[in-house]
Amino acid sequence: MSDQSDLSKPLKTWSHLAGKRRRPSEYEIVSTNLLWSTDDPMPWALSPDIDMNKWYLRYRNNSPLRHDDWDAFRDPDEVVYRSYNVMQDGNETYVDGLLRDHAKNDHDAGLGADWVAALARLYTPTRYPLHCLQMGSAYLVQIVPSSTIENCAMFQAADQLRWVSRVAYRTRELANGHGDAGFVSGERAAWEEDACWQGFRELLERVLAAYDWAEHFTALNVVAKPAFDEACIRQLGRSARRNRDTLLAQMLDAQWSDSERSRRWSAALVEFARESGAEGNAALMADWVARWAPLGDAAIEAYCAALPDNPDAANEAKGAARAFRASLGFAA
Repeated sequence: MSDQSDLSKPLKTWSHLAGKRRRPSEYEIVSTNLLWSTDDPMPWALSPDIDMNKWYLRYRNNSPLRHDDWDAFRDPDEVVYRSYNVMQDGNETYVDGLLRDHAKNDHDAGLGADWVAALARLYTPTRYPLHCLQMGSAYLVQIVPSSTIENCAMFQAADQLRWVSRVAYRTRELANGHGDAGFVSGERAAWEEDACWQGFRELLERVLAAYDWAEHFTALNVVAKPAFDEACIRQLGRSARRNRDTLLAQMLDAQWSDSERSRRWSAALVEFARESGAEGNAALMADWVARWAPLGDAAIEAYCAALPDNPDAANEAKGAARAFRASLGFAA
């Protein structure tokens, strides 16, 4: 590699990847070392007195979770913008087919009245927590210390937006077939007032106010999102099957594939931070998990208590969320 101080021998494109001694992959080219604001002790090359610089210094540069080279992190799936769009185009086509085929068969007309009421209470309000998860992921996009972490958070935010849109679509469909069930008009009141949602509401509102990037990641991806996924995707899907709502069950199965990809990069980042050699990283993350996990378990309990025909939902969801945390090396 050329000496950067020798202007007669300029660096080649992507010279930071030259040590690989092979042609860089698409992932390496478009994902690595892209955040120029992390190269300077004063972010954004602006006055140290402006609020934005103070924010990044406090919540990114001076985060207590330390690593000598955050840019060395790699997404285990090596997702890039092109591959994400190819992958999700196929997934969207699949969901479009589910909606089209079930509408053709007048699926919603065959739903029982009790299950319709459960959907109005437990499914269509999910666009609110999904939007909270999207906002939390978007905050990570802005505040994380490397572009490879940023990309993972960006695709996670896009996943949440996709499902907010799908829930909104189903809300309108259900309102068309069951106009007196409170669809469209009742979801905000359910999110803000129904006891089954108050655990998730507290959890997610607190996550959105966790500004340190590393604690935010831990609270969101290690605790809050897995809690939501286990309760509002996996256990709701089981209730849907028991109430002959094959459309919702299959849509939630499709949503679960996004959750699994989120867990893979989250596990990789936790391990990357733990193996950094920085003293105290493991204990710090364990302390964060210990403080956030009770909120996640309480959210699961409140929501799952309302699920029909699924008496073991809370225990199964909490057990699965704890098993995920344990797989990352945290106390269950």
